[in-house]
Amino acid sequence: MMRSRPSEQSSTSLPSEAGKNPAGSNQVGSNSGDPKSIDRPSSKELSHLVRLWKFVSPYKLQVGGAMIALIIAASTVLGLGFGLRTLVDDGFAQENAALLDQAVMVLLGVVVLLAAASYSRFYLVSWIGERVVADIRKAVFNHLITLSPAYFEITRTGEVLSRLTTDTTLLQMVVGSSVSVALRNFLLFVGGSVLLIVTSAKLTGMVFLVVPIVILPIIIYGRKVRRLSRDSQDRVADLGSYADEALGAIRTVQAFSHESVDRTRFGGRAEDAFVTAVSRIRARAMLTAVVILLVFGAVSAILWIGGRDVIDGRITPGELSSFVFYAIVVAGSVGAISEVIGDLQRAAGATERLFDLLATKTDIAAPVVAQTLPSPARGDISFDKVLFHYPARPDDAALHGLDLTVKAGEKIAIVGPSGAGKTTIFQLLMRFYDPQAGAIHLDGVALTKADPLELRSRIGLVPQEPVIFSANAWENIRYGRPDASDEEVLQAAEAAAAKDFLDQLPDGFDTFLGERGVRLSGGQRQRLAIARAILRDPAVLLLDEATSALDAESERAVQQAVERLMSDRTTLVIAHRLATVLKADRILVLDEGRVVASGTHEDLIRQGGLYARLAELQFGEAEMFNGLQKSAGT
Repeated sequence: MMRSRPSEQSSTSLPSEAGKNPAGSNQVGSNSGDPKSIDRPSSKELSHLVRLWKFVSPYKLQVGGAMIALIIAASTVLGLGFGLRTLVDDGFAQENAALLDQAVMVLLGVVVLLAAASYSRFYLVSWIGERVVADIRKAVFNHLITLSPAYFEITRTGEVLSRLTTDTTLLQMVVGSSVSVALRNFLLFVGGSVLLIVTSAKLTGMVFLVVPIVILPIIIYGRKVRRLSRDSQDRVADLGSYADEALGAIRTVQAFSHESVDRTRFGGRAEDAFVTAVSRIRARAMLTAVVILLVFGAVSAILWIGGRDVIDGRITPGELSSFVFYAIVVAGSVGAISEVIGDLQRAAGATERLFDLLATKTDIAAPVVAQTLPSPARGDISFDKVLFHYPARPDDAALHGLDLTVKAGEKIAIVGPSGAGKTTIFQLLMRFYDPQAGAIHLDGVALTKADPLELRSRIGLVPQEPVIFSANAWENIRYGRPDASDEEVLQAAEAAAAKDFLDQLPDGFDTFLGERGVRLSGGQRQRLAIARAILRDPAVLLLDEATSALDAESERAVQQAVERLMSDRTTLVIAHRLATVLKADRILVLDEGRVVASGTHEDLIRQGGLYARLAELQFGEAEMFNGLQKSAGT
C-alpha cells in the first residue's frame, strides 16, 4: 500500500514535489483532540448495545451456557442465606450436632455448586467477550481498508485507530464482564429483596430506607473517583505519547541537542501523572473509608434493631442472620449496578461510533456488474475533460477539464510547478478518487465501470518515498504478488539491482529491515520498491522518479533499474531529472490542472514558455544547451 500525495509543494526542480497530505493536520497519526471525547465515549442511549447482538448471536450456545451458569450462581448465593438460617436455628440454637453436621454439609455442597457455576460463568462470558471483540476488530479493519483515501482526508487517523483499539477494548470489558455483572447483580437484587420481605417486612422497610442513604454518597463520590481515574489515564497517555514521539525521532533529538529540553518536558509530564495519581489514590482511599463507615454503620443499626426483635421473640437468630446476609447482598448488588451503568454508557457510545464507522460507505466501489478489462492488458490511457476537486479542498480544482491520451507502450514525462496536478493524475489512474466530471479509460474501459482490484492489478506504482514494511526483503518484494515464488523474487531483485546489497545483509533476504526500512539507505529502499514493481509486472507504470534526492552512485543504480522496469510498458513519469525528460517519447507540461504544452524536450525549449523557464531554473542555460546537443547526437 503506497502512501500517495494528492498535492504538490513548491520547489525549484522541474516537477519536484515534496508531497503533502491534502488533509493537512487532519491526517495526523496521533490521537489529537479531547481524549475523553475520543477514547472514552459515553451515551445515555443504552439501546445502542442491542446492536452488538449481530456479533454475539453466532455464539448462542455459549450465551445460553453462560446464562444458565449465571442463574445457578445467583440462586446459590441466595441459597446461602437459607443455609445460614438453618445452621444457626437448627444447629446452634438446638445444640443438635447431627443437624449441625447436616447443615454444614449442605452448605458446603452449595458452596461447591456456586464455585462451579462461577467458573463456568466467568469462562464463558470472558470467552464470548474476547471472541466478539476479535470479530468486531476484524470487521472494522476489513471495512477500513476498503474506504477511499478521501475518507482519511477528512477523518483523523488517530480517531480511527482509537475506534479500532480503545473502543473495541471497552466493548470487550463490557461484553466479557460488565453485562454479566449487571445481570448477576440484578438477579441478586430482585431475589434478595423478595427474601428480605419474606424474612422480615419490618426490617426490610428499614433497609430500603437506609440503602439510598448509604448508596447515594458512594455513587456521588464514586463519580469523582472515576473522573480522577480518567484524568490519571490521560496523563499516562500524554506521558507515553511524548516518549513515543521523542524516541521515534531520536536522531533529530540528538542532532539538535534537544535532550535537556526533552528531559525537562518529560519530567514535567511524569510529575503531572504522579500528582494526578496521588489525587486518585486519595479519593479511592476516602471512598473505601466512606463505604466501610456507611455500610457497616447501617449493618450495625439493623443488627441492633434485629437483635431487639430476637430478644422479644419476634424473629429467630437464624432469621436475623439470614436477613443481614440478604441485606448485604442487596446493598452490594445496588452498588455494583451503579458502577456498571457508567461502563455500559461508555460502551454504548463506543458501540455507536463503531457501527457508524461500519456504516460508512466507500466512495470507490466496484459496480454491481463490473466490466471486465480486456486481456492481455495493453496499457492505453485516456482522460476526457476531467474535472477534479480533492474532498479537503472543494473550492480548488486540482484538474480543470484535462484531456490526455497515452498510447500503449508510450513513455510520458509529466512536468510542471508544484500544485499543477501531476500527482493527481496518478491518484485518479489508481482510482483512489473519482473525478467530479469527465471520464478516465484504461484499455477502452471507464475506470468507474471496472472492478478497482482488477484495475490496480494492472498498474505498478513506484513513489518518490517508497514504503518499506517492518518485515524482511522477501515479504517486501512479494508485497504486490504474494503468490510469487522465491525464484521470481530473486529475479526481480536482480533486475532492480537490489540482490547484491540484500545478499550482504546479516541474514540475506531474511534480514528484518526495520520499521519503514530504517536499516536501508535511500537508494536501497528505492531499488527494493522497484523490485516490487518488477515482480508485479504491470501493464502501466506510474513512476514518481526517485533519483532526485540520491547521491550519484545510488542514482546510477536506481536509474538503470528504472530503465529496465520501463521497458515494454506504458509509463507515466513525474520527471525530476533531465535524463528522464530526454528519454521520454513525449513531455506533458501541466499548469493549474491543465496541459499547457506537449512535445519533445527540443520542441518545448524552442517554444519557450513554462517548460523553458522551469528547465532553466533547474539546469541553467549551458546545461540545457548541452542536453539539446546530446539529444541531437552532435
